[in-house]
Amino acid sequence: MAHGHPGIVCDRVWKKFHRGELHDSLRDLLPALTRRMLGRGPDRRELTSDEFWALQDLSFEVGPGEALGIIGANGAGKSTTLKVISKILRPNRGSCEVRGRVGALIEVSAGFHPDLTGRENVFLQGAIMNMPVELTREKFDAIVDFSGISEFLDTPVKRYSSGMNARLGFSIAAHLNPDVLIIDEVLSVGDYAFQRRAFDRIGALARSGIPVIVVSHQLDRIAELCSKAILLERGRVVAEGSATECIGRYILGQTHSGDATTEGCPVTIESLESETGDSVRSGQTVRLRVQGEIHRPVVEQLYHVALRVRALSTGQFVFSCDSTSLRAPMPDLGPFTVLTELQLNVPPGTYVVEASVWDPVHHRDAFTGPSVMLTVDEGTAFDGLVQMNPRMRVLDEREAYIVEGS
Repeated sequence: MAHGHPGIVCDRVWKKFHRGELHDSLRDLLPALTRRMLGRGPDRRELTSDEFWALQDLSFEVGPGEALGIIGANGAGKSTTLKVISKILRPNRGSCEVRGRVGALIEVSAGFHPDLTGRENVFLQGAIMNMPVELTREKFDAIVDFSGISEFLDTPVKRYSSGMNARLGFSIAAHLNPDVLIIDEVLSVGDYAFQRRAFDRIGALARSGIPVIVVSHQLDRIAELCSKAILLERGRVVAEGSATECIGRYILGQTHSGDATTEGCPVTIESLESETGDSVRSGQTVRLRVQGEIHRPVVEQLYHVALRVRALSTGQFVFSCDSTSLRAPMPDLGPFTVLTELQLNVPPGTYVVEASVWDPVHHRDAFTGPSVMLTVDEGTAFDGLVQMNPRMRVLDEREAYIVEGS
């Protein structure tokens, strides 16, 4: 539990943007001025026809040692939220208070001067963050080592790739003793090894007592790193709580937003649970229980109860199966329970199992059911896409048994 005052407090923040120009022509401007003079214009809290709310009544707190994940689809308001926190944007209503020095990585190279070298930009960023030159100099070698771009230090950053920019920007933000750390999607650029080191560094900073906010589409990283999360839709908080709760809600929402329809489906699913728990080892078998009901008799084989496994690291489905292909006939009417065993021969990570009723005639989900999130921990160590549970025997020169590993 975090102690002390919250490092970041957003209190009922509203932010609106114009669609295009405020007034396209004098013809538009004069009536607007007249309405304003006569007091007949819209209340300043309301929107004109060319405006929209990017953030609506946004409130949250992040305390010392807490890491908040902000998730949502493109256009949900994630980056706008970070720009309000970082004082890049000013809210129309509400307030956002941040205690201390902010280390922010919001847009790739947003704070870099393109004509200056990497070396010069390190000191420029230090000055922007109000760091004494001596401290920046003291941290310089650590920043460069972490970024991994030492050979390009004296090259103007306008010649850097987006990955190099992100690596240097993150290294500066994470090493110059920030009181608050704010990281946007930019960490998705660059190589996997750097991303891994970057997230490890963010975790270490959070554990040291710094409030951290992370925006990322890498939901497995959010689940791993963040102690809590909020889910944004059209600028509003639609879910808040633990990272896994919000990710589950987001995944479910993404599924519902497809062409699936639940109206009129004779088969519904009420619950899905893992009888094995929410944490298993790679290669272990998990037992899943689906409960639902058939409300009226259906043509044989028309609707299948389906399970899909999705990797949060990529958002991609890695496996699916259904009652028909597994020759598990459904009852004609009434409640039913489907018990399924899956051997999770997948790499360690976070996975979502989704239940649905599949309509093979129209090739779509006829009913979207609940989902459960599973954490897969390392079992037998391996590299690759699939856990094959290897067993290995070693024989000496006489082919006598020495050892068997598994």
